[in-house]
Amino acid sequence: MDKISIRGLEVFANHGVFKEENVLGQKFIVNAELVCDTRSAGKEDNLEKSVNYAEVCNLITKVMRNNTFKLIEAAAENIAEKILLEYDLIREVTITLKKPWAPIMMSVDTVEVSITRKWHRAYIALGSNMGDSKGHLDGAVKELDADKCCRVKKVSEFIVTEPVGGVEQDDFLNGCLELETLYTPYELLVFLHKIEQAHNRERIVHWGPRTLDLDIILYDDVVMYEDDLIIPHIEMENREFVLKPLCEIAPYIKNPVNGKSIKQLLSEIQK
Repeated sequence: MDKISIRGLEVFANHGVFKEENVLGQKFIVNAELVCDTRSAGKEDNLEKSVNYAEVCNLITKVMRNNTFKLIEAAAENIAEKILLEYDLIREVTITLKKPWAPIMMSVDTVEVSITRKWHRAYIALGSNMGDSKGHLDGAVKELDADKCCRVKKVSEFIVTEPVGGVEQDDFLNGCLELETLYTPYELLVFLHKIEQAHNRERIVHWGPRTLDLDIILYDDVVMYEDDLIIPHIEMENREFVLKPLCEIAPYIKNPVNGKSIKQLLSEIQK
């Protein structure tokens, strides 16, 4: 991807831990590196195919002047999020926020924080076998897409599957969706749990019946093994009810652990 860089944008604003900083204000310097595809804009010499950096400068200035943050970390986070939400063309942004007049009672050129934020791609498995199962799945899709930090890109057909795990219960309705998100894996997990709770999900019986089940199957090429979150999902390769709808929307996405595509994993489990 290409990059557009904005360097040395000076903004006088009111941020800091001390009261005097919030009242009197001080100078801040912002650098922004915008990752986007500029080829069409360059080929056609068309600003509409690129990012208007003057507008980005105005957006940064508004965030800095219209808010009061204690920490420059918070200011940087807000700037990055606003840019990514405002401009679809921008896939990733690095914000460096400098505070040259930091009140630390020592001789220092500047204090700064630099963060990189981006849109991530995740695949979510959906399941339900209590109440209005289709209503629960449709509701979850809408709630994900309605959140400002999520964009639902694709949704599979919902399929009826037999339960696994040995617990006697009704058949499930299952599906998968592709999601773009600004959330980290743990932030996404928390959000999915909130949606489940809104649909009265109860964790009483392991592998038991549920109104709504939302699982992170893949998240970029992340591989993580924590007590409460494993990515790729540890049971993904053994679950046809996950692989089949996932193969419908992303057949050639690969498991980063073994390099096998979803299509290949599905064919292996169906032998």
